[in-house]
Amino acid sequence: MGPLSREAWAQRLAAFRASPSAFMEGPEGEDLGRDLLSDLRSEKLNEQTKVSLLALSLEYPAQLWPDTLVAEAAATSLLDTLVLLPPRPSALRRPLLLAATTVLATGGALGPTSGASCRLLPLLLGLASGSDLGRGFGPISEQRPLQATACECLRELESCKPGLLGGSLWLLRGLLGQEGPVQPLSLLLALALRNTLMIQSKAGAGLQGLLMAGTSRIGGGLWDWTLAEEGDSHLQPQAPSWPTAEEVECGLAALELSPEEARELRAAVAQLLDTTYLLTPVAQAQLLWLLGWALRGLPGQPPALFKPQLVRLLGTAQLTLLHAVLALKAAFGEALFTAQDEALLLRRLTLAAQHPALPTPTHLFYLHCLLNFPENWPLGPEGEEAAPLLLGPQLCCGLLPSLLNDPMVLLARLHLLCLLCAEEEEEKDQVQSPRCYLTELLAGLWQRAALDGGPRALATLCFQASYLVAHCLAGQPMVLTPLIHGLALLYRSRPVLAPHFVDLLDHVGPELGEPLRVVLRQEVVSSPGGDEALRWHLQMLAKVVDRDAQSATLSFLQATAARCTDWGLQQALLRVCRALLRAGGGSGLADLLQALARQLEDPDGRDHARLYYILLAHLTGPKLGVALGPSLAAPALASSLVAENQGFVAALMVQEAQAPMRLSVGPRRAKGPLPVLQLQVEALEPVYSLELRFRVEGQLYAPLLAVHVPCVCPGRAARPLLLPLQPRRPAPARLHVRALYTTPTGLTCHAHLPPLIVNFADLFLPFPQPPEGVGQGFFEDLWDSCLPEGAESRVWCPLGPQGLQTLVSRHLEPFVVVAQPPTSYYIAIRLPPDSRLLLRLEAAQADGVPVALRTDDWAVLPLVGDYLRGLWAAEESQVGRTVALEESCLRGAAKVQDTLL
Repeated sequence: MGPLSREAWAQRLAAFRASPSAFMEGPEGEDLGRDLLSDLRSEKLNEQTKVSLLALSLEYPAQLWPDTLVAEAAATSLLDTLVLLPPRPSALRRPLLLAATTVLATGGALGPTSGASCRLLPLLLGLASGSDLGRGFGPISEQRPLQATACECLRELESCKPGLLGGSLWLLRGLLGQEGPVQPLSLLLALALRNTLMIQSKAGAGLQGLLMAGTSRIGGGLWDWTLAEEGDSHLQPQAPSWPTAEEVECGLAALELSPEEARELRAAVAQLLDTTYLLTPVAQAQLLWLLGWALRGLPGQPPALFKPQLVRLLGTAQLTLLHAVLALKAAFGEALFTAQDEALLLRRLTLAAQHPALPTPTHLFYLHCLLNFPENWPLGPEGEEAAPLLLGPQLCCGLLPSLLNDPMVLLARLHLLCLLCAEEEEEKDQVQSPRCYLTELLAGLWQRAALDGGPRALATLCFQASYLVAHCLAGQPMVLTPLIHGLALLYRSRPVLAPHFVDLLDHVGPELGEPLRVVLRQEVVSSPGGDEALRWHLQMLAKVVDRDAQSATLSFLQATAARCTDWGLQQALLRVCRALLRAGGGSGLADLLQALARQLEDPDGRDHARLYYILLAHLTGPKLGVALGPSLAAPALASSLVAENQGFVAALMVQEAQAPMRLSVGPRRAKGPLPVLQLQVEALEPVYSLELRFRVEGQLYAPLLAVHVPCVCPGRAARPLLLPLQPRRPAPARLHVRALYTTPTGLTCHAHLPPLIVNFADLFLPFPQPPEGVGQGFFEDLWDSCLPEGAESRVWCPLGPQGLQTLVSRHLEPFVVVAQPPTSYYIAIRLPPDSRLLLRLEAAQADGVPVALRTDDWAVLPLVGDYLRGLWAAEESQVGRTVALEESCLRGAAKVQDTLL
């Protein structure tokens, strides 16, 4: 098939972008990547169409080339296309570089064994340095764009493989002082420097001259894959962010720098900081964050290097640069910022947040910076929210929330007000205190939310504000008491807000949740209201019901049961009964359920009440709580009784769970009429009535019986479990294991355990021992009976006499019939169901022992050969370890003797 036309490619790309997954599963999906690479070299397509094809490879590389081998081939093809471009100006060079880099990075093909990687990395570095330009690769007019693109590609590769450019630090530093694109080179050098410092600090090593011209790490070079492999697990985000407490504690204190390396590092950082004037605000912010993160906690690198930048940026109007300043403050604290700097920054944030012309996102950003302001002197416990130390009520008077604010702005300002209230002390003038202002603001929010028919957004804002106050001031009863009282009045005015109250109770802590439950329960039982309010009262009561006030709740339910005439009200009433069941119902609840089972008009409601009564009468408290747990039924079921029964059955039926135990095969037992596996059980949690069921792949074995264990507990040694095997052929097998057990909570569960492997040696059984003195004749009779129907073979055992004796004593001792240690052994093995294996080991020679074997089942010969070779390999390995240990002991004894002498 020839190359597609421009119109055909346009249709094909449109179909792919509409649904990439569906297109790749279709008939044309398999050929899309191959056709794309092929048509990039076609003369029939113009450069604009080819750029569109490359854009597709940049957006969907994982779909076009999903595995490593295909990605490697695609990157190689892209590089070949790049080299074949004519020396005239072309719009394809930069997209081809970006595409090859993207394919290698996303396809997982980037590595020292990748041919495309070994071609791409030198090419990128040559383009970044300008050495590959003007030599047929491209015209001089494309020099700066290609240099910038090469730097971006290198930065992407360094991000994917941190430490890759560790050996190129000195070269990148030299390029920064030459004519070239400053911003890409600066960001590339800063990222490579940050990653190298991080990886070297993990290893506790220095920079090893990586910043000095002409030097490189030993065994490394310009591309240090060793550093890259070490850095894979330490990849950190590159966006400006404030460090966590764990990062601050970690630091780079373990990095050991020589005085010369410390000087070179300071010079490199100063060189990078000098270039910030030429960068865009976003690039400046990223560069400052990378350098600040790299030098935080590094010995011999004073934060004063950033002081000129700080003086320049304290008055910046760029939000990204302001964010970078705050990141530096979080990184260095009072080592870089004085109290005057902090006061100036706070004052600037507060004044900027009050500007009337600010758009809402910018306003929220300034408020977020105030709420998360990094302190020089943190006073409270770690993780505790608090207002900045120098931010007092006088400075924040213009940031107090108002009912006229946008909802998000109001919540952010309310958060700041709560932090000020948390630090407020008792004052004489209580009228002007932040706490009084907070109370008045909440009262205004409750008043607006209580308006009948008001928009739901006002109610949502009211409950968001209530949650925020409860979260920030949970330990202040002077604020929580009026908050609870105001919420109770709000519910009394608008019971329709019951879903909001339920959601609030799910999210607040016990400081507000418990007293609010009590108040709301009292509101419900004291004012039933009309039929519309009754629906919301029942929904609220199902949430706040408690064992301590069952009498008042039951009286309310008995009084309102006659008014629950439709199906929805009856179900709401039964949900309250369910909540009472879970809380521990008494005789009063039983009487109510009996009455409901008789008087409810809907059959579903009567059956529901009867089911609850049966559960209350026949199940204990713990089992009742399990049975009434969350239902797994779909909400679209027509009958609520069906849903209830499904939830009840789900609690009592066998459920699938993670295996709470480990199962392994213990030592081999070579006795009895059948082979037996010894199983060791290690419990991870208590398990009762354990039943292990086994299934064998294929028809090699007869069905296996289940193994029963009454109880298995963690930390307590369990006796070995015996599993008899009934092979139909003497061959290894794979056993699938399933466990059926009961948990301490009363649930019955089943779990799949990792399969067990039955080895060929696990099937070995000994012959009955012959009488004393007739062993030789007994073995010869067995030996002769194997032929002519059986098979005979010979194997060479590369062990000496002593090694042979050790091997037999370790692995074949139960099957020895005649022995003349250490050179001659006659071994008879019975293989179930009715086969035999005979080994004759004799006439040991200097370099090994010839082994003759016979069997009446020729199909076991490959298994026997593999088994014997595995034994000899293991024995040789053990002998090698023993010799090494003896030599080590002899060397140690010689050292001790020399010391004594």
